[in-house]
Amino acid sequence: MDNKAIAQYRYFLKDSVRLTIDFHQTDQSKRVTPPPIEKPFDEQKMRIDLIHPDNWKNLPSIDLVSAIRNRRSHRVFKPEHLTLEEMSFLLWMTQGVRKHVDEATAYRTVPSAGCRHAFETYLYVLNVEGLDRGIYRYLPLEHQLVLEQEEENNLTDDLVEAALGQPFPGKAAVTFIWTVIPYRMEWRYDIAAHKVIAIDAGHVCQNLYLACEAINAGTCAVGAYNQTLMDRLLKVDGNDEFTIYMAPVGKVS
Repeated sequence: MDNKAIAQYRYFLKDSVRLTIDFHQTDQSKRVTPPPIEKPFDEQKMRIDLIHPDNWKNLPSIDLVSAIRNRRSHRVFKPEHLTLEEMSFLLWMTQGVRKHVDEATAYRTVPSAGCRHAFETYLYVLNVEGLDRGIYRYLPLEHQLVLEQEEENNLTDDLVEAALGQPFPGKAAVTFIWTVIPYRMEWRYDIAAHKVIAIDAGHVCQNLYLACEAINAGTCAVGAYNQTLMDRLLKVDGNDEFTIYMAPVGKVS
């Protein structure tokens, strides 16, 4: 092993970097306008209203202890669709907004360092009732989906290739793909942002695991993928926004 590289990456996991930062010099302290808490979207693109939590009617209940006890990773899924209500539930449970305070702040269903919430949720939809196949993005402030790309002949193949040949993302009802916009966190924390971004990703995906248990679905967190191909698939620039995590979801026994 490369001991120098090992030491470097262990340092990333520590919070020692915080002592090296002059927080009076962050963009937040300089009163730079904060980045938007939701990535802007093209008003001309098709948007789909999701079902609000107050209007969920067909979701089974499960106690938290059972959800945690039963949680495991699934890579084999039934060829069954998810309903739009189930899709609405999974999205709200992972990035839903409980209270929109102002342009810089929205309280969500998952914790985030400094309430910065640096992620965008993309969805490769294969089998969701009422949705055409393609790539969508969740709009948490509106609780809507926006269609980013319609299905193309090779889109599934491209996803599997970007997932380093792992086949199950191409067989799931939907694959969640989270990107990060680092400046949302850097605006407040400078170079201390990146460790907490990684921690925040775990919060989001664990909520997805537990939410899946409530609807007889399963997921498997995927941290291994081809960065360039996945970013290209989502049409993000790979610098100011890039893929950080993914998780296919489908019905299980």
